[in-house]
Amino acid sequence: MTDKQLIVQVRPDGSVHAETLGMHGNECLDYIAVLENMLDAETTASSFTDAYAQVEAQQESTAENWDGTP
Repeated sequence: MTDKQLIVQVRPDGSVHAETLGMHGNECLDYIAVLENMLDAETTASSFTDAYAQVEAQQESTAENWDGTP
């Protein structure tokens, strides 16, 4: 199991870049919200990683098979 990490870079122009590792699905959004709160800032751009998409696909597959059909 990979440790959860929030990697934060403060750039020379004062902008902040953050990346999450070891998190899946919406879990990363909670960490970004905490960072925004701590910095009194807001996200101007974001994107989801492959880990987010994998979890979403698994959840969708599970939901389709919830009734026990293949």
